[in-house]
Amino acid sequence: MSKFAGRQHRRGTRPRKADLTIERILAWADAHHRRTGAWPKRTSGPIVEAPWDTWGIIDSSLSFGNRGLRGTGGPQSLARLLLERRGVRHHLALPKLRERDILAWADTHFRRTGRWPRSRGGPVFGAPGETWTAINVALIQGLRGLPGRQSLPQLLAQRRGVRNHRALPRLSERRILSWARAHQRATGQWPHQNSGPVAGAPGEVWRNIQAALLSGGRGLSGGSSIARLLGDRLGVRSRRRPPSLSIDQILAWADAHRKRTGEWPKAHSGQVHEAPHENWLAIDNALYQGLRGLSAGESLARLLNRRRGVRNVRQLPRLTIRNILAWADDHHRRTGRWPTQDDGDIVAAPGEKWRNVHASLVRGGRGLPAGSSLAQILADGRGTRNLKRLPPLSERRILAWADAHLRRTGEWPRHKSGPIAEAPGEKWVNVDAALRSGVRGLPGGSSLARLLSKKRGRRNLTRPPPLTLAQIVTWARAHRRRTGRWPSVSSGAIGGAPDENWRAVNAALTLGLRGLAGGSSLGKLFASLDRRRDRSLRARERAAST
Repeated sequence: MSKFAGRQHRRGTRPRKADLTIERILAWADAHHRRTGAWPKRTSGPIVEAPWDTWGIIDSSLSFGNRGLRGTGGPQSLARLLLERRGVRHHLALPKLRERDILAWADTHFRRTGRWPRSRGGPVFGAPGETWTAINVALIQGLRGLPGRQSLPQLLAQRRGVRNHRALPRLSERRILSWARAHQRATGQWPHQNSGPVAGAPGEVWRNIQAALLSGGRGLSGGSSIARLLGDRLGVRSRRRPPSLSIDQILAWADAHRKRTGEWPKAHSGQVHEAPHENWLAIDNALYQGLRGLSAGESLARLLNRRRGVRNVRQLPRLTIRNILAWADDHHRRTGRWPTQDDGDIVAAPGEKWRNVHASLVRGGRGLPAGSSLAQILADGRGTRNLKRLPPLSERRILAWADAHLRRTGEWPRHKSGPIAEAPGEKWVNVDAALRSGVRGLPGGSSLARLLSKKRGRRNLTRPPPLTLAQIVTWARAHRRRTGRWPSVSSGAIGGAPDENWRAVNAALTLGLRGLAGGSSLGKLFASLDRRRDRSLRARERAAST
């Protein structure tokens, strides 16, 4: 770089561009290809090896012969240079095409994929840079040496017998009916638009035939369908145009259903056995909407109720409390207990269920007001215990039951003591739960054990009183005087301390319970007492010897 050019570069001004050569441009292009994997184009931006140049400037210089390129006789663009010197494909100078080459590429495509190429396909196997879309355009427009006015599908149809979807063969009703009969013989069913390929007609599918019948085309006039054609020409039943129904026919089918199954049909009873193409849901819908020659506003359930006396669950008879209590009395006489909603059928009222009666009492309906229940009307009318509306409790009443329990058994009740003899239906476990959770008029936060501890002085085993080392030592020395040895974990109850035992005391010493520090045991405590006694004896002996 000259001294003047160096000063220009330091000041930020652009130096005068150097002359170009074809070899230098090609070297920059090779470096670009190695770095990016692609050959440069006029829009590829700055040249890394020549920061003041861009590929657009290089292309312009080649076009106008600037910067030493005039008179070189070289290509007039970057694309042509790379095509001539590096064999890079140029879309403005594509090679000519021949039909035999296109057919060879199509045969290769079919062998590799099992399908013939489409006009909007991707790359061509064995022809780098070619696409089936570009080949189809060239066939249509007559480019790259081709005659034009053709297409890839037309070429394949003419030379390879491939079905061209834009030039399909004509159809006729006679041919469609022939295919339909063959389909019925092979499958046992008449075809519809979702029946898939047409057997014996490669490339045809029933959906396309349906479309041609509906909208016309391929020689058909339109306005028809597969179902309509089969119905009109072969008498096949159409799901969209079923035959008329009559009340007498429906009742005859219902009577046959009852004889066969022992039950009257419902809307969801499925297919009509005597008429395989009919089903009870469609019949119920036709009765309700007035279809297929029937009057509207009816239903299968109403028809059977009116003409056969069948119970209609949507038009049930009214209920009364008096009737329900009479049915409950009958249940109690037969079973020895009062009914619940889970007891199934009501024997005294065929067709009724205790669950349905309970639901009518809860939600209202069938002449009953809402807000009650089976248990509640039995509690009000027969004095039974309603577990969801138990009588209130009080601490005074619970303590009276506990005193009676103590007099009768010699022990205070616990939550596992079972039924309360003085209160039929009550259990101590339920009383304890009510004291804890605060239901049935109690404040909560208590328990049976806490109540008896507070009001009757009974020891609460879940909250024993605190212990001290001095108390434990006193009990231990009394035990030693009585037995001649220190107590152990297995020494049982502590004399003079009701409800206490040495195992619980040892656990409190070990775990730090009931106010103790923890980390000790009966053995460690008594060992320390023995060492203290030995030190005291030795001190006395030394004092006596002096």
